[in-house]
Amino acid sequence: MKNILAVLKDLLKNIKLPKMQRLSVRQMIFWGVVVVATVGLFILGRSFTACWRLTSLPGIPLFTCSGGSVNPLSGNPVVNSQGTPVDVPPTPELAAPEVQYPQWDGASRINVVFFGLRGGDIANSDCPQCTDTIILLTIDPATKTAGMISIPRDLWVNIPGFGYSRINTAWTSGEAAKLPGGGPGLAMKTVSQFMGVPVQYYVQVSFDTFVAFIDKIGGIDIYSDEKLVLDPTGAGKDHKVITCCGMRHLNGQIALAYARCRDESQGCTDGDVGRAKRQQKVILAVREKVFSPEYFPKLMAQAPDLYNLFSAGIRTNISLNDAIKLAVLAKDISPESIKQGVIDNSMTSFENVVLAGQNASVIRPVPDKIRLLRDEIFTSGGPVSPIAQGDPVALMKADVARVRVTNNTYTAQLDTRTGNFLIAQGMQVTELGASTGVSDQTTVVVYSPKLYTLRYLISTFGITSSNQIIFKNDPASSADIEIRVGNDWVAKLPAGY
Repeated sequence: MKNILAVLKDLLKNIKLPKMQRLSVRQMIFWGVVVVATVGLFILGRSFTACWRLTSLPGIPLFTCSGGSVNPLSGNPVVNSQGTPVDVPPTPELAAPEVQYPQWDGASRINVVFFGLRGGDIANSDCPQCTDTIILLTIDPATKTAGMISIPRDLWVNIPGFGYSRINTAWTSGEAAKLPGGGPGLAMKTVSQFMGVPVQYYVQVSFDTFVAFIDKIGGIDIYSDEKLVLDPTGAGKDHKVITCCGMRHLNGQIALAYARCRDESQGCTDGDVGRAKRQQKVILAVREKVFSPEYFPKLMAQAPDLYNLFSAGIRTNISLNDAIKLAVLAKDISPESIKQGVIDNSMTSFENVVLAGQNASVIRPVPDKIRLLRDEIFTSGGPVSPIAQGDPVALMKADVARVRVTNNTYTAQLDTRTGNFLIAQGMQVTELGASTGVSDQTTVVVYSPKLYTLRYLISTFGITSSNQIIFKNDPASSADIEIRVGNDWVAKLPAGY
């Protein structure tokens, strides 16, 4: 080890470093200028690139690029020389766009949905804008008939644009998202899609306005077939006993408590179904009072004043003129011509789902049974689909259904030829699907309730069996209806296609 160290020592002694030449003053000045110029060019290039405006570059410009601030129109924050954001006026909150609703011609069937918001103490309510009362009303001027269907608030349906949820949350979702038409627009669309009928108008009445109106007309009279102990104030401090059985007079507060009651401890049986039936009783009682010969002329004379008086508590898209036309029409419809229906437990099933991360109990509809009820209420001749009167082709076109055609036969190009035929009739054939197998019968698969299109297809393809119609609710489907063409269609396809 010592020998190795001695050898290294001798090698280092023999290494001679070159002598450094001393720079002249002129050389020192030259290299100094080179260094300063290099640093200056680097800083200038970096600033020029950071503040570039002639073309689009990624990133946010430095605050020094424009005297310590950035143009607000560029979308970047305004800051001072220290980089701290400068206060600017807040961005105004955008309201939901207003929607123009069509005016009623006075002759066409009209459908109106009534909503009752949960309301109450907004601060303590988990959903103050949930529509816990939903009643769909239809009036047909041609036949002088009407009908109403009560829809359960916990019904599990597809809310357009938001997926499946309780139907009573559609109003809240529409308001929060500031959609065109707001909460009423989305709630109307949800009811229309679920029930398979167009909904032109809505009416939402606050509890206070409801009470004031009942008192304004001097109360209502209903037939009570049960003993109820009502609590009008909702705080357990005031009780009103409704005895059984006979006609009972209710003022505004008692009528509201009667319409809202579903607590078995108060004698209100059948939960939401029983409450829906009581609400329909109240509606018919109001109709009876308002359209009585001694009161109706007075009401019509006061209509403009009443409309203005209650406008703060009534939210609707029905104009005063249309409201008067509806009132005059409804007066001529006898109570016997008003059909009533409630989507009850026989048409639904109770299920548990996960909603917003929490376990929730919902009511899942049985579509076939609800369709029978709807057709019974919305037509004068019993269960017939679809509901609305009018030209089948025009109604089909108004449905704007996306249609998929598949060929379940050995006949070449039958799907393409069928698609061309349907397009010529005004239908939107958006795709051709893969065959699901060979079949003797044509089958229609309904993914969303485009019932006018369904009726047109039933007639066109000569579908006679319910086994040829399959209902599969699927909001993610790229088609609303799928036609699986069978061998029975080969000879029916018109010539030229």
